[in-house]
Amino acid sequence: MTLEDLRVFVAVCRAGSLSAVARELGRTQSAVSQHVKRLEREAGVSLLERRPRGVVPTPAGWVLCDAASDSIAGLDLALRRLGDLVNGDSGSVRVTTGGTTVRHFMSEAVVSFRQRYPKVSLEFRTETSSRGCFDALTAGDLDLAWVTIGGPVRGIEQRPVVALPWVLAVRADDPLADRPSVHPAELGDISLIRLPRNSSSGARLDAAFAELGVRTSSDTSVADWDTALLLAELGLGHAVVPVLPGWEVPGGGPLRLVPVPDLPPLPVGWAVRRWDALTPLARVFADTVARSCKEKAAGTHLR
Repeated sequence: MTLEDLRVFVAVCRAGSLSAVARELGRTQSAVSQHVKRLEREAGVSLLERRPRGVVPTPAGWVLCDAASDSIAGLDLALRRLGDLVNGDSGSVRVTTGGTTVRHFMSEAVVSFRQRYPKVSLEFRTETSSRGCFDALTAGDLDLAWVTIGGPVRGIEQRPVVALPWVLAVRADDPLADRPSVHPAELGDISLIRLPRNSSSGARLDAAFAELGVRTSSDTSVADWDTALLLAELGLGHAVVPVLPGWEVPGGGPLRLVPVPDLPPLPVGWAVRRWDALTPLARVFADTVARSCKEKAAGTHLR
């Protein structure tokens, strides 16, 4: 049994696929399978159950996966801290998040952190969904993931930072533009610009509509919130989007954001493998972003 065996096995458990891990590691599926077989010989039990659409851990497999995940996280932390001792204040912080998240949630915090720790390497890996961030966090050597907070995820700890209220984005000349608020039921007759289908925010919005008994339609979809706002500003549709920290929409501009208070706010924040296993630098970065987001959210004004 080797550390590499355990790393590969944990990756397979998270991905649910030998072939996916083989592609990720640039190896053959047979080579990945050999790691698992070596562990099964050592443990004397079957660790994976083969299914038509991949693999799932057996009960014994989950026992080993959970223990290995904790051990690997602890070892990675030790190695990172050894590196910090060697390099002084020139360690690294590795973050995975969506494509526009850094601009909307982290820009000021990144500047503040860089001024405080000029030698630290900040590395960002872009994913298209919170699910992708979770997978990258558990499979790689990343410290933090900025995600839409949802239900429990095995091997992941989530910590909400801010809750984002929803608004309807419309052009200034739209009949709804001057309303103080809009009820979700009023959106049933409007074709909405759809948020990304694989996004957690889109799924949370769909679930909220369903719970309120509101059926919506869409003939336009986008890849991110910014594009949804742009299309609404151009008069190409209506978009329900979360209010991002620090947003200010001038009353004289072409866009209006009308509150939809009956939709539950969208919680966003940090996800990690283990909070107590974060390096000191990663913890400082997470706290800096959280503090900046809360300050910006408190100062957000929609006019």
